[in-house]
Amino acid sequence: MTTDTPVLIAGGGIGGLTLALTLHQIGVPCVVLESAAEMRPMGVGINIQPNAVRELFDLGITADALDSIGVPAREWALVGLNGKEVYAEPRGQLAGYNWPQYAADRGAFHMLLYQTVLDRLGPDAVRLGRRLQNYEICDGGITVDVTREDGAIEQLRARLLIGADGIHSTVRAQMHPDQPPIHWGGALMWRGTVRMKPLRTGSSFVGLGTHQHRMVIYPISPPDADGTCIVNWIAEVTMDNAEGWQQSGWFRPVEVDRFIHHFDQFRYDWLDVPAMLRRADCAFENPMIDRDPIPTWVDGPVALMGDAAHAMYPTGSNGASQAIVDARVIGARILEHGVTAAALSAYDAQLCGPISALVLRNRGAGPFGMLNLLDERCGGVFDDIETVMPATERQEFMANYKAAAGFAIESLNAAPPTVTAGSRVT
Repeated sequence: MTTDTPVLIAGGGIGGLTLALTLHQIGVPCVVLESAAEMRPMGVGINIQPNAVRELFDLGITADALDSIGVPAREWALVGLNGKEVYAEPRGQLAGYNWPQYAADRGAFHMLLYQTVLDRLGPDAVRLGRRLQNYEICDGGITVDVTREDGAIEQLRARLLIGADGIHSTVRAQMHPDQPPIHWGGALMWRGTVRMKPLRTGSSFVGLGTHQHRMVIYPISPPDADGTCIVNWIAEVTMDNAEGWQQSGWFRPVEVDRFIHHFDQFRYDWLDVPAMLRRADCAFENPMIDRDPIPTWVDGPVALMGDAAHAMYPTGSNGASQAIVDARVIGARILEHGVTAAALSAYDAQLCGPISALVLRNRGAGPFGMLNLLDERCGGVFDDIETVMPATERQEFMANYKAAAGFAIESLNAAPPTVTAGSRVT
């Protein structure tokens, strides 16, 4: 292996592309292998938490760039089944963070990262139509077999291999061949977008209902002249999962009529959910899935990151944010230990334990666990929230979650940069 031998990144999603930008920033050659033959915008809404926005800014991705694909979030609010407020707090810089939180179009954000990689690393930095089949650790490095779009097999050498290949990760399957199957806890989600006037502050993330029967609604574009914007919505119900997920596929388009009846009672003077769903631009169905934590994310010079390492329920809106943080921590540990297995071991020691615990915390409803408590105490219907759940209890609940997820205000604001500006691997 020479210093010109690249780090191979399996997967060109948000985490893999952020890692490519990070490695380029610190002077480490890398190549992204992406199985898709064409990079296309996929998905609907996404939240980028302040701890991840900090890392994007440090990569030179500006607020103007993020403003082009989303909007800074102003508020996070939970609302009970009767439409009354349970808890609300400011978000981003309004809450005191040094960085904003963004609600964005996921596909547009992905394409922003992709184009930035091509601009900075060159057009050959991302090789499309390349599906990793297996890896072999040898001679201090890795050899990987990759299937090209035409069916031919090519063999590549790498100093390190990073599996950023998602919840169905081939790298993880080889690293942990006895892992349990994908876990589905019974929650089924429908996602889509609709053009409408935004709720509350104009840039609020609103969780409505109960922990087992709810809507999540937030804007992902600034309002037009008529006051409307593109709003992302998620509708969710929990059902019997005794027989596992029986449908084909994990993310597929559906008609609104398939699920709208679950939300017929969600009608309030400030929002008519069935009417909103009838105006939807699109709707996709997918189960809420994750994977059981594994004891390690590394196998010598091979590591997992993002959903390949810690696929988690989206209840905390921090899956993509954690993938961004993963990439930056890998870069920081490479600066410390060189392009070596020791760097990956240090990354694993720093993040595997606490983020595995976060996976399980999100499985238990994450910050929406407050609605779980509310449902237990009053069925989600109340006159005065203070008599059901005092403000101090609600604030403590959210503070504990933020600390576990890595974006507690005081600690994040005081933390030094993950990757020091100008640092290069020598």
